[in-house]
Amino acid sequence: MYLILAGQEWLIVLIAIVIILIWGPSKLPSLARGMGEAIREFRKAASGIEEEPRRTEKKEEIDQKIVEMAKSLGIQTEGKTKEQLLDEINKKLAELKKAS
Repeated sequence: MYLILAGQEWLIVLIAIVIILIWGPSKLPSLARGMGEAIREFRKAASGIEEEPRRTEKKEEIDQKIVEMAKSLGIQTEGKTKEQLLDEINKKLAELKKAS
């Protein structure tokens, strides 16, 4: 049974033969591993670029919810950092828990 190869398949076979001749069959696994790692890093970087706007949107959404919660508890929010607001929210919730 003959294997019929079209245009691009011949190119792939030719490249594979040249690689085997240059580096030898013992180096192929390490070359393939290195290529796989490079592709994985590229994809990881590309998806990181896509996810960055989502992270920013999510962070802003969380910050907005913290401010809303602080306001609903009667806490002044102007000029305070997120950490300060969280501390005050925790204190206020502890006071409300003790009172009930």
